[in-house]
Amino acid sequence: MAGDPRHPATDLGGFVRELGAFVLFDDDDAAAIRTSAPLVLKHEAVLTASVYEHFLQHAGAARFFLRPDGSPDLERLERRRHSLARWLTDTARASLDPVGLYGLLGIGIAHSHRAHGPGGAIPPELMVGAMSLVQTNLARILAQELGDAAAALAASVAWNKLLLLHLSVLLHGYFVPWREADRRPAGC
Repeated sequence: MAGDPRHPATDLGGFVRELGAFVLFDDDDAAAIRTSAPLVLKHEAVLTASVYEHFLQHAGAARFFLRPDGSPDLERLERRRHSLARWLTDTARASLDPVGLYGLLGIGIAHSHRAHGPGGAIPPELMVGAMSLVQTNLARILAQELGDAAAALAASVAWNKLLLLHLSVLLHGYFVPWREADRRPAGC
């Protein structure tokens, strides 16, 4: 992780395992996610809809989902909601399998380097904001579904750790070349 000049994609599984150890993501967290997954996934449609409804309320995010006439592109929104739901379902497995992680990296690259479509490349701050929206919604769902504050907190903490690992992978698609500053000679 720190001081390694290679891009994490050279060993994304190892990078995420090391970062997971750093943020204290462990087997108990993975179990908490898997146990709470059915409670979360039963709210998937409301959760994904609320994220995209929020995007439409903010011009900086809405521009990615509007037709040239300024109206919402309902087909595009439905495809994005479907993709978010698929990611949430995959995330609920709490797997750090490299195949899934490389899929996340591909999403980050696609979001950060697309030259077509409404709005162009998606700024990294919107990726961070989107993850925050999901985390906030998950915390509310877990509090509502679990009813017990301690259990809801434990599940929310576990989900937050995993979502931040995912966010880290997504953002690596934005930062190329990898840690260029780390390769500069001292004093530059």
